[in-house]
Amino acid sequence: MSVTLDKTTTTKRPAPVADSTRPRVALGPLVEKYALVLALVAVVLVFSALRPEIYPTANNLQNILGSQAVLLILALGLIVPLTAGEFDLSAVSTMSLAAMTIAVLNVQQGWSLLPAIAVAVLVALFVGVVNAVLVVRLHIDSFIATLGSGTVVLGVVQWISDSTSVTGIDAALVDATIGTRLFGVSLQFYYALALVLLTAVIFQYTPIGRRLLFVGRGPQVARLSGLHVDRIRGGALVTSALVAALAGIVYAGMLGGADPSSGQSFMLPAFAAAFLGATAIVPGRFNAFGTLVAVYFLVAGVVGLQMLGVASFVQQLFYGGALVVAVALSGAVRRRTASRSAR
Repeated sequence: MSVTLDKTTTTKRPAPVADSTRPRVALGPLVEKYALVLALVAVVLVFSALRPEIYPTANNLQNILGSQAVLLILALGLIVPLTAGEFDLSAVSTMSLAAMTIAVLNVQQGWSLLPAIAVAVLVALFVGVVNAVLVVRLHIDSFIATLGSGTVVLGVVQWISDSTSVTGIDAALVDATIGTRLFGVSLQFYYALALVLLTAVIFQYTPIGRRLLFVGRGPQVARLSGLHVDRIRGGALVTSALVAALAGIVYAGMLGGADPSSGQSFMLPAFAAAFLGATAIVPGRFNAFGTLVAVYFLVAGVVGLQMLGVASFVQQLFYGGALVVAVALSGAVRRRTASRSAR
């Protein structure tokens, strides 16, 4: 049997060469990363168009930046235990306790400012240690433990203040927070901004930041990997209390004293900012710069609504709705991020 070979030659076409001069940018992750920033810009533009004589002024911008330092500091403290998978519902009460301790010791007991601040920090750290013991040693869910301890702390605030506001705090603290301005913005904003930078560096570039994230995403796996999971969880709660004390110091300076109940108004916006911030800049993670953007997104919307003459209860509706949406979005982003990394 003979076989005839087909000697017909075929011309091979060269494979298409990718155009290296046009780098492709994945728009999806980029938009997801900066969506909250774009939303903040959109809110500012909308309210600037609706109230051009008031909203886009330098005075309004300076007031917005300076007035939210306490909220930003408090939210930065919350993202530490949240990253480790824990809640700290006592942070707002701890902030109020620190502010009231300074006011009572300085105004009513005649203490000088620095010792009063030192005692306030120690008291806040004690609350953090109690939270850590309840959660780590007694194995009480952090949501329940800190809700209970926060309620006790709020009772202590009412007790030491006799349920009344304490004013007349040392003018040095007032000058160090709202009395002195840099570029038209009070100093408390720069304290909060410095804490943002410090938190971002710790979360992104230090071992403790990576360990917090590892524990939050899988404590059992982290424990098998040799990490001291309980120590990290407890340390996160103590750190949250310490940052709440810093917020309390700034709050006392901003008020020129302390109020036994006004601090509770920070609860919803602080958690809303923490969860909303987890959808931006570093999507799927609680992060400092995302929290910064989230704080000013929420405040820009509330201030705009107030300038339009909307009733005051709308502010609570706005913060409550933002918290629900933020939790849903951050959960969806974390699940999407986890599925991407698993591929």
